[in-house]
Amino acid sequence: MLKGRHELKHIISMSDYYILRKKLQHLLTTDCHANDNGRYHIRSLYFDNHEHNILDEKKEGYLNRDKYRIRLYDHNHHHLFLERKSKRHNQTFKTKACLTTPDYQRLMTGEVDWMTQHKDQLIKDFYQEITLRQLKPQTVIDYQREAFTYPYGKVRITFDSHVQSSLYNIDMLNRYLPMVNCLEPNEVILEVKYDDYLPSVIKPLIQFPDTKQDACSKFQLSQMYG
Repeated sequence: MLKGRHELKHIISMSDYYILRKKLQHLLTTDCHANDNGRYHIRSLYFDNHEHNILDEKKEGYLNRDKYRIRLYDHNHHHLFLERKSKRHNQTFKTKACLTTPDYQRLMTGEVDWMTQHKDQLIKDFYQEITLRQLKPQTVIDYQREAFTYPYGKVRITFDSHVQSSLYNIDMLNRYLPMVNCLEPNEVILEVKYDDYLPSVIKPLIQFPDTKQDACSKFQLSQMYG
């Protein structure tokens, strides 16, 4: 059975990022997927319909909602993933499936019948959403991620910077896709994810007196700026 996780989001200043990062380096482990500089690049293609129902559900705080995206890491076109991020009350669930480049290309041209015979249930579910809700590729989002992990509570803390959105260009395999910035230059998105509890040693580290928890997602930001 898929286990849900708790997720907290904040937009913090660059100075707060440097302070918190310094503390975490002494307590948490750097993500094993990071490059030599401790970061990795993420690109996601999000789906919505012409009425922007997915975005509206997010903005209005629906307790039960799903969003779909195709994701790749460090511009590696040979490893594409279809992901569904689901919200069920106060918990977040994520499921993923491998997607081949030919399958991605067929999907982008509107050819979706092949999905009904796929062995992965997530891809079959996505087909239903595409047909019932008329989902289409909407926007591409880029950012640099720095991640830290802590075993107790399965805590994962990430810093996302250089968040950018495509100018309604959905060719995510184009490495030089034109982009616009979604954050101010001195802002970083902090995300804290954990299972059943947030260890007491972590809690005081993520308290920022001048910063409120921000439910704004990168997908939502992209629609504001892209």
